Amino acid sequence: MNKIGAALKKYKHAWVLLYVFIYMPWFVYLERHVTTGYYIIHSSLDDKIPFVEYFIVPYCLWFIFIVVVVAYFFFTDVPGFYKLTTFLFTGMTIFLLISTVFPNGLMLRPTTFVRDNVFVDMVKMLYAADTSTNVFPSIHVFNSIGVCVAIAHSDKLKEYRGVQIASYCLAGLIILATMFLKQHSVVDVMGAIVMSLIMYQVVYVTETRKERRISRQMI
Repeated sequence: MNKIGAALKKYKHAWVLLYVFIYMPWFVYLERHVTTGYYIIHSSLDDKIPFVEYFIVPYCLWFIFIVVVVAYFFFTDVPGFYKLTTFLFTGMTIFLLISTVFPNGLMLRPTTFVRDNVFVDMVKMLYAADTSTNVFPSIHVFNSIGVCVAIAHSDKLKEYRGVQIASYCLAGLIILATMFLKQHSVVDVMGAIVMSLIMYQVVYVTETRKERRISRQMI
C-alpha cells in the first residue's frame, strides 16, 4: 500500500492524460457524422505534389514518436510534461472546435496506384481506417512540431544532440508525409504551423518570461 501511495503521489500529474476521454469520443463523433456537405480544402500546390507511398513509414512512426516523447517527459520532467501537454491538448481542442463549426475534408486521395507493393497496401489500409474529413489543421503536423519544441526546450535532451537532430528529421519527414500521401493539403499543414507558432508563444515564451520575472523578484 505504501508503494502504491508513493507511486500515486509521484505520478499525480497523470490526471492530464484523462483528456483522451474528451478527445477520442469527440473525434469519433466527427468522423462518423461529417460525411456530406463539408468544405473541400484544396491548394494549387497540392496538384504539384506527387503521391509517394514510401512516406507511409514516417507517417505511421508518428504514433510511436508522440507516445515516446510524452512518456519521456511524464517520467523525467514534470514541468516539461505540463508544458508539452498544454501545447498539444490545447491545439487538439482547437482542431476539434474548428472541425465542429467548420466541417472540412479533402478530395486528394488517388483512386488508382501506379505501383503495387507493401507500402501501397499500407496506404490502402490507412485510407480504409481514416476518413478524408476533419483535416484542418493537421494534427500530425501540429503534434510533431509540439514534441520538437518540447525536446528543444529540455535541458536534459540538449546534452544529446543526436537525439534532437533525429527527432527534428523524423518530424520533418512526418510533415512531408502528410502531403505526399495525400492525407493533407498544404493548407492543412500551413494552418498547423500557424497554430504551433501561436501556441509556442502562449505556452513557452510567456511562461519563460514569467519564470525569469519570478527569479528576479526572488533575488
